[in-house]
Amino acid sequence: MISDLAPTDNINGYNVRPGYFQVNGATPVRGGINFTITSVYATSCTLLLFKPQASEPYARIPFPPSCIIGNTYSMIVYGLELSEFEYAYSFDGPHNEKLGLIFNKDKYILDPYAKAVTGQSGWGVKQNYDSVYKARVVESNYDWGNFHETNHPFEELIIYELHVRGFTMDSSSGVKHRGTFAGIREKIPYLKELGVNAVELMPIFEFDEMGASRTYNGEKLYDYWGYNTVCFFAPNTSYESDHEHHREGRELKELIRDLKKNGIEVILDVVFNHTAEGNEKGPFFSFKGIDNNIYYMLTPDGKYYNFSGCGNVLNCNQPIVREFIKECLRYWVVEYRVDGFRFDLASILGRNEDGSPMEKPPLLESLAFDPILGKVKLIAEAWDAGGLYQVGSFPSWNRWAEWNGKYRDDLRRFLKGDDNLAWAAAKRITGSRDLYDPVHRGNNASVNFLTCHDGFTLYDLYSYNEKHNWQNGWNNTDGSNDNNSWNCGAEGETDNPEVNALRIKLCKNAFATLMCSKGAALFLAGDEFCNTQFGNNNAYCQDNLTSWIDWSRKEKYSDVFEFFKYMISFRKRFHVVTDNSGQTTCSLPPVSVHSCIPWNTEFNRDTRMIGVMYAGARDPLATTAEIVYFGINAYWGDVHVELPKLPAGYRWRLYVNTANPPQDVITENKYIYLHSNSITMGGRSVFIAVGEKL
Repeated sequence: MISDLAPTDNINGYNVRPGYFQVNGATPVRGGINFTITSVYATSCTLLLFKPQASEPYARIPFPPSCIIGNTYSMIVYGLELSEFEYAYSFDGPHNEKLGLIFNKDKYILDPYAKAVTGQSGWGVKQNYDSVYKARVVESNYDWGNFHETNHPFEELIIYELHVRGFTMDSSSGVKHRGTFAGIREKIPYLKELGVNAVELMPIFEFDEMGASRTYNGEKLYDYWGYNTVCFFAPNTSYESDHEHHREGRELKELIRDLKKNGIEVILDVVFNHTAEGNEKGPFFSFKGIDNNIYYMLTPDGKYYNFSGCGNVLNCNQPIVREFIKECLRYWVVEYRVDGFRFDLASILGRNEDGSPMEKPPLLESLAFDPILGKVKLIAEAWDAGGLYQVGSFPSWNRWAEWNGKYRDDLRRFLKGDDNLAWAAAKRITGSRDLYDPVHRGNNASVNFLTCHDGFTLYDLYSYNEKHNWQNGWNNTDGSNDNNSWNCGAEGETDNPEVNALRIKLCKNAFATLMCSKGAALFLAGDEFCNTQFGNNNAYCQDNLTSWIDWSRKEKYSDVFEFFKYMISFRKRFHVVTDNSGQTTCSLPPVSVHSCIPWNTEFNRDTRMIGVMYAGARDPLATTAEIVYFGINAYWGDVHVELPKLPAGYRWRLYVNTANPPQDVITENKYIYLHSNSITMGGRSVFIAVGEKL
């Protein structure tokens, strides 16, 4: 090994020698630390060493010529103890803003490959951008042993999207370590009870919640969601309860390990479309000081493209940036054993260096075929803030799935009673095959959702006609104006029992629809007990009860919670709902669509009742078929529905009927059979019937 050999230079009192040029970042080696970083246009690079929490370096070690190969700087520094120093870099080079070259040797530059960032341990502590971020060296010594992956089939995923801080920060959560990875770990029994088999964590890469902090009406507002990444290889230290051991990422690894022990996969919401450095007015602490014109997409005059809406755009298909992203994802899979990634504004990842969309983006292709990422779920938010909308057309290589925005929009409108949507709703429920051709996209391309962090909660979807974002400080101009919501007759909270009852029923209708749709399912944490954001549909800056989950509502809306549990259990029990094999053991087709008359699909503008029937069996040798009929009546009055005739020896048994609260779930010890193959559906209700063998 190189580190077994003697130093070749002594620089400013430190013994050094050429390092491992192909190992990026800072890595412990025998006797010292290997530091490797690359810059194409820099003329020199200096390693800066700091005492813990110091703002100025105690040592500066320029990389000597022997430690430079090509554009890569690599040096082993001997005699350093991990706990006794922090580090950053300084780069010198040309300054020509029109060419995007803005080197400044006086800036302290954070290592993009840093595994731990200092100065961010306490939530809400303002950073000084003149001496901003420093890194610590992390030893990779967590022993996963013979721990194996869960690998749930994609179509069977029931994804629970949550914010690490907001999930347990409110005192009603009842956990000891509120707002942290450890707090989620305390809630694993709850997640098991609910029945979800995957959690999607909103951004956990290191970010600075104070980066855009401000005060409005006496309230402190933060970059709460965390979509402005500071460092892509480091977990956010303010999400850790044990700051003493945060360098190893141990608390996050223990959370992931325990989630997966309990059958719950972990998907990370990742932001590779932009960084926290913003535009030319933003901070200067990382990529700007390394190779600004390589890492960022620049206009011909050296300004920043802004397809992200956040000031800058990562130049994702530039070869160096492409390798950086791939290496980052590999790190999270190998070191943290995550199961998947949801890519924020993923259409940016398919843009060329000039901003134009690419037919076969190299980054997306390389991630699709990377051997380490071979079984990882790759999920795209298939649009960006620059107007590129690719739902149904995102480059996939049969590997990429999408957040199905058309599912959300079509089903929201249909479920609240809009007209001329029957066929659109039927297509979305049965797998959106009009968007995702099974030949070219596979059967597992759609992530169905009705709610997520961005927009109304499910309860608010049926409590507000308009957004109420006044407390964000932008005069209610931020957030989407196109919510496809309905307040059921009263804006916001009301004492009207009829309005409240209707809202609860519509929440149940929506979730039953999601659970009976083909494709992976995602819903927002707290929807299962009617959590509210008080009409705020863009709570990105609200570090308070607006965006924290209020766990006291679990008791208040216990019937909704029990309904969610039941529907999740139902979806898991009847695999025919999620199965895409097309196998059937009876005379019925695997998937069929109906109106109130069986096999009739002459939908018109006024059609507001649709039925979907699934039939088949996972085991082709099974003697009994699973047959499930799901009916939605979005009309405000009763509708008489005839169900298809079943094969000989089967009869319809009712499992769910939201027209009859609180008995909308028919328990196992109750048997309600539809002897006439018909049912009168109440207004704005759903029902589920199962064909059971006599």
